[in-house]
Amino acid sequence: MSTAVYSPPVGRNTHSIAIGYLCWAFGFLGMHRFYYGKPVTGTIWFFTLGLLGVGWLIDAFLIPSMDARADRRYVPGPLDYNVAWILLVFLGPFGIHRFYMGKIITGIIWLLTAGLFGLGWLYDLWTLNDQISDINARG
Repeated sequence: MSTAVYSPPVGRNTHSIAIGYLCWAFGFLGMHRFYYGKPVTGTIWFFTLGLLGVGWLIDAFLIPSMDARADRRYVPGPLDYNVAWILLVFLGPFGIHRFYMGKIITGIIWLLTAGLFGLGWLYDLWTLNDQISDINARG
């Protein structure tokens, strides 16, 4: 008996399972949920420490489906989602991810104001996937 396995069309791999699991390692803060375009539940995970760890453990099994859904939802193109997310997570307050996306003015503002005092960094956690998708759709 054979089973059907979904695999996204070639060239549609916008997000990486490896990066997803790396974010999951810090998942009690919801980073993997932000990465896969789920900002509301990412925020809930952030404030409840992954639903007190229970949701975090369950997500270990849900990451492959979150990855497939993100691959179908977001537009591939010249900007790499993984690079942008790594820059946001580790250098976000300095605006390096904004320079990478070609947003030079807001990159300079982020650099001079520590990501608009952290609020801009939070905004980018919520919207980075959509920002990249918009840029990729145009380019």
